[in-house]
Amino acid sequence: MSDEAFTVKTDGVVRKLLPGGRIVLTPGESICLEQGMYHRFYGEAGKGKVLVGEVSAVNDDNTDNRFYNPVGRFPQIEEDVAPLHLLASDYPKYM
Repeated sequence: MSDEAFTVKTDGVVRKLLPGGRIVLTPGESICLEQGMYHRFYGEAGKGKVLVGEVSAVNDDNTDNRFYNPVGRFPQIEEDVAPLHLLASDYPKYM
């Protein structure tokens, strides 16, 4: 792991962080991560329930996600009806 600090923005405020460092957000705060940054979101034990959401420019599961350890994105599903709406990753299969 590098000792070189990088920057993130929390509600527009630039913050420096070392790899493996933590930022604790308070209710209503947001963080902006650049593409390719490994990250993990979680609620702290004993602090109550949290709702975490992640927004990206395009929801393309083939190119938008990068995992430190490989993980399966979706289980294999045997479809019994045609899809009503396609994900970006579905287009090669159906078009």
